Amino acid sequence: MRRGTRLYSLLGVLLLLALAYFNWLPAGRGPSGGGGGGFKLPVPWLQPRISFAGRAGTHFVDTGTGAPLYVNGWNSYWLLSARSPALAAEMLRRGRRMGLTVCRTWAFSDGGPGALQISPGRFSEPVFQMLDYVIYVARRNHIRLILCLVNNLDNFGGKAQYVQWAQAAGANVTNSTDSFFSHPTIRGYYKEYVKVMLTRRNSYSGIKYCNEPAIFAWELMNEPRCVSNSSGPHIQAWIEEMAAYVKSLDTKHLVTVGIEGFYGPGRSERLGVNPGDWAASLCSDFIQNSAVKDIDFASVHAYPDTWLPKASMDEKVNYLSNWVDWHLNDSEHILRKPVLFSEVGYLQHPEVNSTVNGDTVLKLVYDKIYNSAKKLQAGGGALIWQLMVEGSQMYNDGFSMVARDRPSTYKLIKEQSCRLQRLYGKEDDSGLKCSLLP
Repeated sequence: MRRGTRLYSLLGVLLLLALAYFNWLPAGRGPSGGGGGGFKLPVPWLQPRISFAGRAGTHFVDTGTGAPLYVNGWNSYWLLSARSPALAAEMLRRGRRMGLTVCRTWAFSDGGPGALQISPGRFSEPVFQMLDYVIYVARRNHIRLILCLVNNLDNFGGKAQYVQWAQAAGANVTNSTDSFFSHPTIRGYYKEYVKVMLTRRNSYSGIKYCNEPAIFAWELMNEPRCVSNSSGPHIQAWIEEMAAYVKSLDTKHLVTVGIEGFYGPGRSERLGVNPGDWAASLCSDFIQNSAVKDIDFASVHAYPDTWLPKASMDEKVNYLSNWVDWHLNDSEHILRKPVLFSEVGYLQHPEVNSTVNGDTVLKLVYDKIYNSAKKLQAGGGALIWQLMVEGSQMYNDGFSMVARDRPSTYKLIKEQSCRLQRLYGKEDDSGLKCSLLP
């Protein structure tokens, strides 16, 4: 009898701990002041159940059910750098309430104040715990994350920081950031970063990142570009090497490049699809880069406002329609892989008609994704750039919005979530009442 009493007491304690784990998560102080937030009980089997995202031919699938998976998602690049874990958690909760299923965010911050990677192979544990927390909260909200591993731009360090580190270590490296793709020392730095990232054990869940189904995919780089167009072969070789390396460490997750979708100079019949002659000189080529064996899906960005700054709204819409159609067609018939429009952005102006214009851009992409999904074709989804919450205005880049401050955009996002859900999904507990939407 006494032994049974002890057993029940132990089970009671475990139950209380589990309840505390799922329901009591006070916010911490952010990466500069002590990592993520909340009570930690890193027991993998206590985490909410969620399946990995996979691929079947030209469309994504939920590997748990085998059902087709079409994405309505968003970008919030700033989650790792949020000044408070509560801001990141609130953004993920709001995404869920809009029926969004995938969030793309940075899993890097190289050098400088508040860095994740302080120097090659040296990491800030408090900042890493913030990333742990983001992944943990995403799973609790049934959100999958696309985690980008480095920046082409100088923001948050980027490839320029890697070049500076190699120079400081005495490597014979030119000042050109193109060295990132070709120099063996820098390629080694990147591989070490990837290894640490993929084998990290989450301090909140106890799950290694490589075993975490709340990660949708790894993205090799945000918008890889070169300075000299002679570096094109180096970028292609880098993609092939790094995609294979990620797969050697992690066979469970999808991998994508992170390119913008420009066609290279060897695609004469497609150069007119680019937004200008400049786009073919950046060393990326949508078809060649995306065709790499270990790349699971293609990525495309869309910024008609900045790519065509002098064009009328009608001209931008016509251009964008053609841009999306070509990439859908090439993904379906040439690449035979899904394509994700992983950044769809438009300038946020205070003028009254800016919301109308922005909604026109977003609706055009949404409609083409929906039509592709109805045919079970390659248009895997679209991610708006980018969403914020109150208190995160320091991350506003001119393309950012608090969705509920734009009622028509908010409604458009929810409607896309619902109609994709009706095709192949099921009702969930996100709070999104699809039955109430047209």
